[in-house]
Amino acid sequence: MTAEGAIVVPPWVLLGAALGILASVGVALVFYFGNRLAPTPEPKIGTSETTGSAGDDRRHAEIRSYLTAIGERFHEDHPVGGVTVPFYLPEREVAVTFDAHDYFRLDGEGVYTVLCEHEMPGRGLGRRLPFDVTEPDWGPDPDRPRRDDPVDDAFAELGLPADADSDEVKRAYRERVKETHPDRGGDEGAFMRVQEAYATASDHAEGGSRSGSRNGGNPTDRARRGSRTGRAPRSDSRR
Repeated sequence: MTAEGAIVVPPWVLLGAALGILASVGVALVFYFGNRLAPTPEPKIGTSETTGSAGDDRRHAEIRSYLTAIGERFHEDHPVGGVTVPFYLPEREVAVTFDAHDYFRLDGEGVYTVLCEHEMPGRGLGRRLPFDVTEPDWGPDPDRPRRDDPVDDAFAELGLPADADSDEVKRAYRERVKETHPDRGGDEGAFMRVQEAYATASDHAEGGSRSGSRNGGNPTDRARRGSRTGRAPRSDSRR
């Protein structure tokens, strides 16, 4: 090849290519030494990195405390029907899960499965169990006067009238949780009382009967509550 036919590469092209190669090598070295000097920590067994968020850990703790309080024997992270459930009650053959997929997979496996939604407090588990539960005495709120009717007290704790429907109960519960949650600077005792109040109020709003004179309350009031929730009011004959 003659000198006239040779392609002459401009010096600035060679300089740019050299700088690009040096930059790529520099970035690779930064990532390499960064990974060596500050490796990604391995998740610790039993921490929220492996079991889920702090909210999941708290939910585990709430249900664990509740089952202990009612004197029910249980296993944690127990295999049942090809899945692992957070809680299993061997003497009752009852599984407690937070996963809707696992809930349906256990259908037909010969075990009674309870699905706990994210917002359900641990103390609300008792009304979903397939056996009678003697609820433990969690103690009164020292700063709030107690009423004769625990349902009234539950609605008052949530800042609601006693005829509030289930949607209003859920909205009020979410607001009160924001105010009292320990992770947001709230008080642990107040947080537990809000959870207990939600369990009682939601049970009543979904159709639970009231005690005392409210069992024979004004039919008009019951009809109004039924129309607000989209359900027909209960007749006295069913009581």
